[in-house]
Amino acid sequence: MNRALGIDLGDARVGVAVTDDIGMLAHPLETIQVKSGNVAQRVAELAKDRQAATVVVGMPRNMDGTYGPAAEKARAFIEALKLACPCRIVPWDERLSTVAAQRSLQEAGRKARDQRSVIDQVAAQIILQSWLDSQA
Repeated sequence: MNRALGIDLGDARVGVAVTDDIGMLAHPLETIQVKSGNVAQRVAELAKDRQAATVVVGMPRNMDGTYGPAAEKARAFIEALKLACPCRIVPWDERLSTVAAQRSLQEAGRKARDQRSVIDQVAAQIILQSWLDSQA
């Protein structure tokens, strides 16, 4: 199986996760600072470096399943990513991924102030693992 990247979009930071060599497990990879530049280009570089065939982008949905303003930002990002990356781009429901990431980090003993540097990566890992599990 080819590798995949998972993306958790945020206004300040974007979390990135990657699958293992056999495409079964997702692992945190990197946090991209939005103000640092072109996020879509950085994701395309990571996809090329990691030889990823698929990029799974978290699609924000409201709890009732509808789409809000954050989903429009995700759609715009997906369009920019399609121009920068030859990979297959898959939007994926990301409801509660950040909440699950916070809970996971707390259970691992990480204090709230220490989570900021990795929370987006863990959320991306959860999004990617959810997609991987659906493919099995």
